[in-house]
Amino acid sequence: MEALYAMKAWELQDMIDRGEVSVSEVLDAVLARLEQVENEVHSYITLTLDAARAAAAEADRARDGGKSPGAAAGIPMAIKDVLCTRGIRTTCGSRILEEYIPVYDATVLERLRHAGLVLVGKANMDEFAMGSSTENSAYGPTRNPWDLERVPGGSSGGSAAAVAAGEAIWALGSDTGGSIRQPASFCGLVGMKPTYGLVSRYGLVAFASSLDQVGPIARDVRDCALLLSLIAGHDRRDSTSLRLEPPDYLSAMQGDIRGLRVGMPRELMQEGLTPGVRKAMEDCLQKFEQLGAEVDEATLPNLDYALSAYYIIAPAEASSNLARFDGVRYGLRVEGAEDMMEMYGRTRAAGFGPEVKRRIMLGTYALSAGYYEAYYGQAQKVRTLIIRDFDAAYEKYDILVSPTTPTPAFALGEKVEDPLAMYLSDVCTIPVNLAGIPAISIPCGLEDGLPVGLQIMGKVLDETTVLRAARVMEEALAFREKPGSGKGVGA
Repeated sequence: MEALYAMKAWELQDMIDRGEVSVSEVLDAVLARLEQVENEVHSYITLTLDAARAAAAEADRARDGGKSPGAAAGIPMAIKDVLCTRGIRTTCGSRILEEYIPVYDATVLERLRHAGLVLVGKANMDEFAMGSSTENSAYGPTRNPWDLERVPGGSSGGSAAAVAAGEAIWALGSDTGGSIRQPASFCGLVGMKPTYGLVSRYGLVAFASSLDQVGPIARDVRDCALLLSLIAGHDRRDSTSLRLEPPDYLSAMQGDIRGLRVGMPRELMQEGLTPGVRKAMEDCLQKFEQLGAEVDEATLPNLDYALSAYYIIAPAEASSNLARFDGVRYGLRVEGAEDMMEMYGRTRAAGFGPEVKRRIMLGTYALSAGYYEAYYGQAQKVRTLIIRDFDAAYEKYDILVSPTTPTPAFALGEKVEDPLAMYLSDVCTIPVNLAGIPAISIPCGLEDGLPVGLQIMGKVLDETTVLRAARVMEEALAFREKPGSGKGVGA
């Protein structure tokens, strides 16, 4: 039998329900694995092992007493350290929040606690979610379990690495420009960015408020759908939360894809794709056709401007959101300043890392008097054109597909000194955030022993079609590979 720490959540739930294994035994297997590999992988910033053991024991007592402990009970989880956790420090991967302990839980955490969450810890991340490699963390980089000399992606790299390495069964991340899907692709996992507003952002420390969205990282599509069903739904505390009752994603994603109209945007199959990624995409299109889908080349004419628009909009919103970290109310304060303005400057200089400073300066400039309309205003107009491109495409197609990333995981340090090269790793994922639509990444092959991801994009609030297509393709592709024992941590 497969090791408990390497199994899927739904498999473990079935075993727990049948009495074949206890919740505490599942947790013990995960914690033993964590002790074995965490020093090499560095998935976590803060571990919550005592609380996890207490939650597991409580779930076992509930089951022994004939009570239902909740839909997620017994499934050890990692939470990206950008989500507020009551009584547990929330650093956002930054020194400026190194000792910050929230007094409330994010809404998604409240819902998962109600479902019996067993929280292993807070996962490492790029500082304030700004990065594509988890090398920007103030607490050191996370390494890819497939190859410890490579990055796990970012900014939710710790969440993805924890699941891939067996240090958690599933995880939550946040996605502003690809920060769930790109790490999922690099680590051979399933990761989903829901429709903007489907999942509450209350308690998510904001990077770019019009782009951020919380979503699941899991080992297969079924686990992804189950976790999404636990966190989706309206929240009155989030003004951007959609007023709707989410469907049963597990039931709705059943069925085949015969007759499904599939478009491949030509703009996402241009220069920059490695041969292995291009070949994997061609194989996926053939598989769609074999499964009865109608496949055609699509076009999103304004997509070439998406990256430029994103790197004006996101830093501008970050400049505004991160102004609150000034050393006055919470977080780091550098002492010894002669006046308030000096204290602000010294605190922010010491507390923020280079990438965060870069984006704050870019965003502040884009919002400054005389430049607002030329930069931020123009970028928002481009965003509208991109939304219209997607709307037009969805009149012809049910889903759009592309590579999740142009390359497999790159080497640690390879792009740290070249911000543009780092930004280009998100070229396929950023348009989805600008448009606010749902998208999922599933593993679809290997290049040089490293995972390649297929991105499936859907219409606004059509997560069910996205999940159905992902499930069917997952079964057809039969991706079974796991981190090897060569340069990785083994399975």
